[in-house]
Amino acid sequence: MESLSAVLPISAIVLIISVFLVPMELGSISLFLVGAVMLILGMGFFQLGAEMSMTPIGEGIGVQISKTRKIIMVILIGFIMGAIITISEPDLQVLAEQVPSVPNMVLILTVAVGVGIFLALAILRIKFQIDLSKLLILLYVLLIGASFFVPKEFLAVAFDSGGVTTGPMTVPFIMALGVGLASVRSDKNSASDSFGLVALSSVGPILAVLILGCFYKPTEAVYSLGTIENVATTQDVAKIFVKGIPLYAEEVFISLLPIIAVFVIFQLITKRYQKRQLKRISIGLIYTYIGLVLFLCGVNVGFAPIGSFLGSELASLPYNWILVPLGMLIGYYIVKAEPAIQVLNHQVENVTDGAISVKAMNRSMSIGVAISVGLAMLRVLVGIPIQWIIIPGYIIALVMSRFVPKIFVGIAFDSGGVASGPMTSTFLLPLSIGTCQALGGNLMTDAFGVVALVALTPLIAIQIMGLVYQFKTRKSTIMQPVSIPADSDEIINLEEEV
Repeated sequence: MESLSAVLPISAIVLIISVFLVPMELGSISLFLVGAVMLILGMGFFQLGAEMSMTPIGEGIGVQISKTRKIIMVILIGFIMGAIITISEPDLQVLAEQVPSVPNMVLILTVAVGVGIFLALAILRIKFQIDLSKLLILLYVLLIGASFFVPKEFLAVAFDSGGVTTGPMTVPFIMALGVGLASVRSDKNSASDSFGLVALSSVGPILAVLILGCFYKPTEAVYSLGTIENVATTQDVAKIFVKGIPLYAEEVFISLLPIIAVFVIFQLITKRYQKRQLKRISIGLIYTYIGLVLFLCGVNVGFAPIGSFLGSELASLPYNWILVPLGMLIGYYIVKAEPAIQVLNHQVENVTDGAISVKAMNRSMSIGVAISVGLAMLRVLVGIPIQWIIIPGYIIALVMSRFVPKIFVGIAFDSGGVASGPMTSTFLLPLSIGTCQALGGNLMTDAFGVVALVALTPLIAIQIMGLVYQFKTRKSTIMQPVSIPADSDEIINLEEEV
């Protein structure tokens, strides 16, 4: 039901656009609708599988790391896990293919090293209870400083790389790892410290790719937009998807292997899980595998070509400014279809005992991503440099982090990484690139950056939710009557300011 409610709105928006603004052939619509069905099934399997397998594996490893007293071992385990899981992330493979002048493996290894170092740093932060807000301020000051020394053509790609590395493979595992690390502690900050691993793991690749940009100087993109296949019958539609499934089955299998290997080694060393737990985790991994294969096939075969087609056609309209409100509408609903978003939202609800609900998280994330996609479309139409948005945006988010409750800081910065998943890279990025190509813009400076913007706005939106939550909590505490016994044995109600 969650998957259905997430995918139906974006499907309805595309169908309405195809009727009133950009007419599409029935074959294209058939591909899109089959892709939507695969998305719904894939998200359902993935969420169930992640809950059954990724969460217990991550939490178990996190608990074990917390008990390790050798700091070198903690750093080494964090680095190795971060690097291995990042190399297997499907979204990173897609981005590497599109960045010219940099060999694929160089970019992938650079990003993997960045994630590995910063995941180790994130684990040390929880272990030694370092303030997340202060650490993020320091790191983003470094990022902003480094951005002035990097070619402008490389800046958007660098910030995009931070978003794509935290995808459906890494996010459930890393978030569960944070819960496991913090669960060993019993202090008042343990819940808030369970968040922040994804946030710090997103900083690493941005900084690493910015440094890489000082040595490589790409000037143009070589992005190849997916073309909509010509289909005449329902059998043609089935053939296209049947042809695509084995490719994504192999890709997801390779992506899952590192996590399975880590789990097997961990179990052999610690003997942590009982026979029944092992069976549940194994079934969960199968569900995760089926879910990701269906999801990636549906989104790449059915959604990506439609995204690029809509972008190019809408940009050719005399009133192409309509891309901004349409982009905001698509952004509002598309974030709910990100598989890792629901995993994060449920974990937030569980850790906070329902104080921060899934509904509230979904609403805040949707508003944030709607604004970011609207800004991305405006950038393509007008040519606004990305640093004019990214730098002020991060400054606002970092200043806010000093005033909101600690738990909201971790959740907000984690949300930024989680929001920019496969739906962003395979639908919104082609939409942006299709628009840019139709307008004759520079892909590297104008089209790339949509992932970075999607990763930015939730930071501010979730922290605003935190300020509202804080205000309501204080107001209800101030207005609560407190009973004080009087000398005459009567009870008088006084409003006490807290």
